[in-house]
Amino acid sequence: MVKTTSESLGWVNTQSYTFAQDKPFETEGGRTLSPVTLAYETYGSLNGDRSNAVLILHALTGDAHAAGWREGDKNPGWWDNIIGPGKAFDTDRYFVVCSNVLGGCRGSTGPASINPSSGKPYALEFPIITVKDMVDAQRHLVDHLGIDKLLAVAGGSMGGMQALQWVASYPDRVRSAIPIATTATHSPQQIAFNEVGRQSIMSDPNWNDGNYYGGVLPAKGLSVARMVGHITYMSDTSMAEKFGRRFKNTRSRFKFDPEFEVEGYLQYRGENFINRFDPNSYLYITKAIDYFDLANGKGLTEILRGIETRFLVIAFKSDWLYPPYQSQEIARACKRAEVETVYAELNSTWGHDAFLIEVEEESHLVKHFLRRVASTALHG
Repeated sequence: MVKTTSESLGWVNTQSYTFAQDKPFETEGGRTLSPVTLAYETYGSLNGDRSNAVLILHALTGDAHAAGWREGDKNPGWWDNIIGPGKAFDTDRYFVVCSNVLGGCRGSTGPASINPSSGKPYALEFPIITVKDMVDAQRHLVDHLGIDKLLAVAGGSMGGMQALQWVASYPDRVRSAIPIATTATHSPQQIAFNEVGRQSIMSDPNWNDGNYYGGVLPAKGLSVARMVGHITYMSDTSMAEKFGRRFKNTRSRFKFDPEFEVEGYLQYRGENFINRFDPNSYLYITKAIDYFDLANGKGLTEILRGIETRFLVIAFKSDWLYPPYQSQEIARACKRAEVETVYAELNSTWGHDAFLIEVEEESHLVKHFLRRVASTALHG
């Protein structure tokens, strides 16, 4: 049965676009890829003058399936609560696009893809990529869709980094940006957490220097990486509320089995993750966000000066992975650069995951911001 309620997009299909067949795609590190495929989904309709396109940018372990339902899925897209008819990204008004990033493993070219020169998966022969490379690849997709100027680029966490990079790389092609729970440069602590995750994968005896395709997956290492990452997405308060110090089974005590509910939850998250994500992609994507530094040795204000893109910057008070001060730095740099900016810091106990879960206030802000931007675009 097709889901057709006023709150649902119904069934959606993932598509793919391939480019760089003739002219290779050059990465920021000077390596090339040919061809390159991006998986993507679209929701809503492009208007006559192609001025209502919104590009949604996913976080570290996300993919192109941002909203709606696909055959066989147990859950809708990862941001279904904010994309759809009447929602913040209103598909009755906007043409919404989301693609899996370059380096990903959910339909886009990444280390698990076949290297045309060898006929085998790239593995570690895949070039190191950056957030800028992800954005440059998305630009090819946007061109393919016939969109000259995006009404908005929006995303949380790594998605927010991509939104910022879009403005830095293609300021004339972005009317507005909505970076959420993100940063303009990865801090030493953020890099440190990612390195622990990478080392857990590379220390797995089945990793085999990345050449595990067709063999045994380094599942334990990837599971631990996910567990470490997931801890950073929550807050002390949300963990206390969800798990407390409750035991899974009071009869199983004084062992090294997972006794506490929080232990069991983390193991579940880790084991579930290995069914949908490639360990090498985890290495490449975390490295890309560790390299992220929007100012790139310059002042952030200098990077933003002179652009006409409007900003809505959103942070969450309980987010300790990308704490509010990092979003405040973005907003202050915009103000100093005389860029029109709205900054909002929302109360939530969910930590970094709040941008995916606690969306009522977030949706209100996004909905009204986008309508103002769209109105200006229409009359400007």
